[in-house]
Amino acid sequence: MAALMLSGKRVLLGVSAGIAAYKSALITRLLKQAGCEVRVVMTHGAQAFITPMTLQALSGEPVRTSLLDTDAEAGMGHIELARWADAVLIAPATADLIARLVHGFADDLLTTLCLASDAPKLIAPAMNQAMWRHPATQRNVATLSQDGWQLIGPAAGDQACGDTGPGRMSEPDDIVAALEARLLSSTTAPPVGAATGKHVVITAGPTREALDPVRYLSNHSSGKMGYALAAAALEQGARVTLISGPVALSTPFGAERIAVETAAEMHAAALRLAPTADVFIGCAAVSDYRAAETAEHKLKKTDDDDTLTLTLVKNPDIIAEVAALDGNRRPPIVIGFAAETQDVERYAEDKLARKALDMIVANDVSAAGLGFGSDDNAAWLLWRTPSGNISEHQSPQPKSQLARTIVHHALTLAPTPPPPLPSNIEESS
Repeated sequence: MAALMLSGKRVLLGVSAGIAAYKSALITRLLKQAGCEVRVVMTHGAQAFITPMTLQALSGEPVRTSLLDTDAEAGMGHIELARWADAVLIAPATADLIARLVHGFADDLLTTLCLASDAPKLIAPAMNQAMWRHPATQRNVATLSQDGWQLIGPAAGDQACGDTGPGRMSEPDDIVAALEARLLSSTTAPPVGAATGKHVVITAGPTREALDPVRYLSNHSSGKMGYALAAAALEQGARVTLISGPVALSTPFGAERIAVETAAEMHAAALRLAPTADVFIGCAAVSDYRAAETAEHKLKKTDDDDTLTLTLVKNPDIIAEVAALDGNRRPPIVIGFAAETQDVERYAEDKLARKALDMIVANDVSAAGLGFGSDDNAAWLLWRTPSGNISEHQSPQPKSQLARTIVHHALTLAPTPPPPLPSNIEESS
């Protein structure tokens, strides 16, 4: 799908000085495979991590490294390059570069281009976890966001310096997907589709239930399916609110993201937003249980006992409670998800009836290469009609494509509001 959406787009890729610069080569390759024209601009420090020759070979275009290039600037080359771009993407972006962008510096070619370009701008931070957490960096990224930049990531995990935590640059596939979504939603014409004017609320990702200040109960959900649904609904013109557990994904451009961690927090947000929704999709992998009590301090191992007993209590069933809302508070369409490991269709049909859903999407999470953490999925779709239930099997496919199918069915089920009265006719009281 990226090849269709990005084909012919002109992308200015900025590369700053960080070890993650090696991933810029793969980003360039993915963009070229998607049919983009790519021109690369490197900071002086970036050249210590990856050579201009590498990115020139992959992009098929000369790599620009200097603002004071006499040949290029004979015709005001930096202005022409800024006008040329359909999008500006900086990956990786160091803490230093972010700070300079916030303060409007134009002391090298990359920062100058950013000031001179009116194109959509995306940035993928990459730095040590302490640098990312520093209040100065957090202030700077907040300002960038207010200035219209879209942040992609960063992700959390092991870092080259040996630390573990947030600050890793997002993976190239995720960066290209974010660029695709941004360009799709940045067209001059407003999105037109079956969901125009509708509010779609989606829960996504895992929840975490603390056992002590260090440990928690959770699951393997990456949030990719929920975020794909958000992007698909945005494509159709919907207003999208994404209630998201902790994931390492960028918010689809145009969606409102409400970050939660526990099932209780997701439950509260869902019940607050459900009465405003035309379609509610419960895609999150919500923890079924939480600790009856959270330990104030870290639970310690003891030498005289090889076991640990935990008392767990049930969490609320969010999708069932949304479907059970009374009167006008219930969304017209409520869709649930079921992650199963056996008898997928039978369990899905049971949940469809038992939870009073309008539609359910069930997938076998034990299947290799599908489900949790994967970019692909397969599923049974079951929905209710006046004449009985209908089921449809979707074979393995990218989650983005499956999301479009699910959103299509959801909008087909959703009631269509009556057309507005002609302006010359007054509505009777």
